[in-house]
Amino acid sequence: MRFVLIPDKFKGSLSAKEVIGAMSSGIRQVHPEAEISSVIASDGGDGFLHAVASAIPVREVLCQAVDPLGRKIESRYLFSREDQAAYIEMAECSGLVLLDASERNPTRTTTLGTGMQIRDALERGARKIYIGLGGSATNDGGIGIAHGLGFRFRDRSGKVLEPVGGNLTRVHQIDTRAVMVELKGADLFAINDVQNPLLGSKGAAAVYAPQKGADVEEIRSLEEGLKNLDLIVGKALGHSAADLPGAGAAGGAAYGLHVFLHAKFIKGVEFMLKLTRSETLFKEGGIDLLITGEGAIDEQTLQGKLIHGVVLLGNKYRVPVLAICGKLDLAPGDIGKFGLEAILEIRDPRKPVQYSMENAAILIENSLSEYLRKRKNT
Repeated sequence: MRFVLIPDKFKGSLSAKEVIGAMSSGIRQVHPEAEISSVIASDGGDGFLHAVASAIPVREVLCQAVDPLGRKIESRYLFSREDQAAYIEMAECSGLVLLDASERNPTRTTTLGTGMQIRDALERGARKIYIGLGGSATNDGGIGIAHGLGFRFRDRSGKVLEPVGGNLTRVHQIDTRAVMVELKGADLFAINDVQNPLLGSKGAAAVYAPQKGADVEEIRSLEEGLKNLDLIVGKALGHSAADLPGAGAAGGAAYGLHVFLHAKFIKGVEFMLKLTRSETLFKEGGIDLLITGEGAIDEQTLQGKLIHGVVLLGNKYRVPVLAICGKLDLAPGDIGKFGLEAILEIRDPRKPVQYSMENAAILIENSLSEYLRKRKNT
């Protein structure tokens, strides 16, 4: 039997590496001679740098930046000398984890810190820059990133606006006179598996702003702000990308990366498979089961999280896909939408959530071995 394991982390419980270890133990209980291959992957969210560092030789670079509220911090990204490529994780400077619950408000937050990291990488000679999106505390349409690279967003009076979500409705003109010339010689890539557009019921504000602390009125204001930004971008730059699948990722940061920095979008799973040269496993054929998983599976999983990308990979090579999760939050009728052979939930509803988190490894191992034993006998 041949198995390929491509799980995400179980947030707050197990790293992706630990999940792979638990899955492998479960497989060995039923198929002791199984051939098991694994990929430490990322959909571009938090854990992106760890996934990259596990795949290729890179060095860590420290640079001064700011957090989502503009406070000075020391941040890190990765650099590969071999191909002059930088790898930046958006959550490092613009992440929700950097804020206390009382500080979370996407009308006040900015992606400026991520822009400062991109600037630093360009100044160090980066020719390719890969930005892992996800886990952001922001909804600024990427104007913070652009500001960090020399773009200036002005109101009707010509005053430079602070690049935060709450100022999107005030953007009237885009000043490109101070944009870094180094941008012309670099290729940028936005890494994420989210397919949401910028605007509308599935857009950045409607879907993700509530998770970042926005109330109903703030969500409405952010939506209007993103509409205004897209209007001004169309007039100033002659290019609109609001309907581009994935533009709504990270509070519209993906949109900003595309329209201001000409970044191309790459799906997280595809990116990691290429980086690790793991797709050769599938091209060779003979894989019996592809196993993935993450802490929770819900409706948003269908919007482009890692599991969605793994399912697409399985479909491409006609390999069945099994998912394991800590918590399954789907109506029974919706489970079939994922294209999975099955979803295994390790949580015991009779016990506290903390129990499942503390015992996630053995629960994954036992759940998987039980499923494979039944699968083997049918």
